[in-house]
Amino acid sequence: MAFVGMLSDEAIKAAVRACQAPGTFDYKAFFAQVGLTGSPEDNRINVFTVLDQDRSGYIEEEELKLFLQNFSPGARELTAAETKTLMAAGDKDGDGKIGVEEFCDLLK
Repeated sequence: MAFVGMLSDEAIKAAVRACQAPGTFDYKAFFAQVGLTGSPEDNRINVFTVLDQDRSGYIEEEELKLFLQNFSPGARELTAAETKTLMAAGDKDGDGKIGVEEFCDLLK
């Protein structure tokens, strides 16, 4: 798994289970449950790198839809509303994507 050594498998499984139903994803609760809130900056950057599937240096909306699947391959896609909420929270400069600094700020 991409997060070995950074995040607990059990915490990831529990966090994914907690938002299994569409419309129940809460990024703040999810980040806290998997142990990312307040984590060291190098862990946050490593997680960003995994989420940035196309290696563009940004997490775009299409990548956010697959957010949960990066943590657990069988997980559902985020709904359009959940994706937009996460994008709005992370995209502080309004360019339609989340950069590494913006992502790290979400986890403080």
